[in-house]
Amino acid sequence: MLGIIIVGAGQAAGQAAASLRQEGYEGSITLFGEEPQAPYQRPPLSKAYLSGELAMERVLVRPEKFYTDKSIELHTGTRIETVNPDNKTVTANDGQTHSYDKLLLATGSRPRILNIEGSDLAGIHYLRTIDDVDGIRASMANAERICIVGGGYIGLEVAAVANKLGLQVTVLEMEDRILQRVTTPEMSAFYHELHSSRGVEIRTGTRVSGFGGEGRVTSVICGDEEISAELVIVGIGIIPNVELAEAAGITLENGIKVDEYGRTSAPNVYAAGDCASLPYKGERIRLESVQNAIDQADNVAANIMGQDVPYVPMPWFWSDQYDIKLQIAGLNRGYDAVYERRDADSDAQSFWYYHGDTLLAVDAINDSRAYMVGKRLIEMGKSPTPQEAMDPETNLKALLKK
Repeated sequence: MLGIIIVGAGQAAGQAAASLRQEGYEGSITLFGEEPQAPYQRPPLSKAYLSGELAMERVLVRPEKFYTDKSIELHTGTRIETVNPDNKTVTANDGQTHSYDKLLLATGSRPRILNIEGSDLAGIHYLRTIDDVDGIRASMANAERICIVGGGYIGLEVAAVANKLGLQVTVLEMEDRILQRVTTPEMSAFYHELHSSRGVEIRTGTRVSGFGGEGRVTSVICGDEEISAELVIVGIGIIPNVELAEAAGITLENGIKVDEYGRTSAPNVYAAGDCASLPYKGERIRLESVQNAIDQADNVAANIMGQDVPYVPMPWFWSDQYDIKLQIAGLNRGYDAVYERRDADSDAQSFWYYHGDTLLAVDAINDSRAYMVGKRLIEMGKSPTPQEAMDPETNLKALLKK
């Protein structure tokens, strides 16, 4: 047996390697990652790691010693430049060619770049890697005003950290509302008020046309207006890293196309994580979340071991901003009604999304009970009536037994 090669060293890659050993795989496992670090978690980067509350060691998926103990060969700072499915080989940037029995592409994604006038000025940052965040933290120490381009979850999480550190924060969003591409008007309104009440200036319907400054950014240009800023964070979405697969002739469709078993169009080649698009309820989606990276990697490991288990994603997400924890269960796409539930004895609240009589998703704000019950209901295929779910007198856990 030639062994298993994993291209990428992020959450999905690290999880797949660990799961293969847990499943009893005894052959060689080799991970290749472009970054200098061992596989680490990305969600804390814009939250606790950026704020300095979480050390780098606690961001790692597993301690570096784990890979040695489990005989997993980890090549950091190494880029795989070509994949040859016919010969079952990969070639790295050092010229070395490696053969595999099975290959997992866990190449992840990268930030969408804003190519406009002045976009090459120092002080303009993207947030995707540990090195990115280290650079942002250093810049924050010498800045008074920060401008965040993009009102998605990453941008708002950075806004919350910067605000708590005492910076003057402006968020610019080109859509009519923040979070427009990922959530509902109700949630957008909640977060708009949350940030505004803490002094963050949010401008929607605002398109950035350039950046001002000589050598280093000093302003963000929006048409005829300039907004002063010593530090700019751009968060306008991510792009799946599919170039390696595309050059190898592997089929793409909104990412690297995989079937329900994680298999690509090339024999013995799998894909998982942000780079992979998968079948879900009659459509094809990419789930950009740590939960999907973990679950899909687990599934691919099982299928490499011959278990032939279809992957049925159960999406969940979260975001920490100030003292607010948002937990999301399910996907609300296709909803035709949304209902709000408020806890009578606390500030906890949740939004429940339905299509007809079917519960699709729950957004829980400082309400872990609503999140856990909503998640279990969706997983079980159960849908309480909106009246039951919204009644503050209803014992939510009792809904699981109906």
